[in-house]
Amino acid sequence: MRKRTRLTLAAGISVMLWGEWANWRASRRWVGTVPAGSEAVVVLGYRNAGPDANAMNRWRVRAGLRSIDPAAESRLVLCGGACAGPRSEAALMARYARDSRGYEGEIVLEESSRSTWENVAFAIPCLKDVDRIKIVSLPTHAETARHYLAEQSPELAERLVRGKDYRFGEWMPLKPVVALYGVAKGRRRRTRAVDDV
Repeated sequence: MRKRTRLTLAAGISVMLWGEWANWRASRRWVGTVPAGSEAVVVLGYRNAGPDANAMNRWRVRAGLRSIDPAAESRLVLCGGACAGPRSEAALMARYARDSRGYEGEIVLEESSRSTWENVAFAIPCLKDVDRIKIVSLPTHAETARHYLAEQSPELAERLVRGKDYRFGEWMPLKPVVALYGVAKGRRRRTRAVDDV
């Protein structure tokens, strides 16, 4: 029995560590190093049916706020339409950022998108005049969005830098699931790209 318990525990720890590694790696893909200057921190919304920002959107806002460079002229771009409720994801996140987190900087709302592809496409007009772009979400989701920006606007993608959406241990039980979903989505994206050639 003890051996089985140790094996189960070792397997569980291995899965958790793999999830950490996969998310750490995703947080470093499709980014470069761009000299400090003005920046836009793009926070991708999550389906939200209630009258207040849900746990995932609250976390994404916090990750976006900690990604802001205090020495830079920063713009917080909150993305997401009203996909599951009467208020847009962007508006719910903005209220949380202002009322609960005390954020007083510039906020731009992108309230029309209904997918990650649209989050990126509709945020592009808010990104054209900044030196650096940070896209913030769960790391594998943010990686997908950075890839989409590279497809939609290669010139803007050259301005991508890392946000602070990855922290060791944060959302640890969820990270293996998120990583598996990201791997599956990446495979589907590559398959579509091959089919289009």
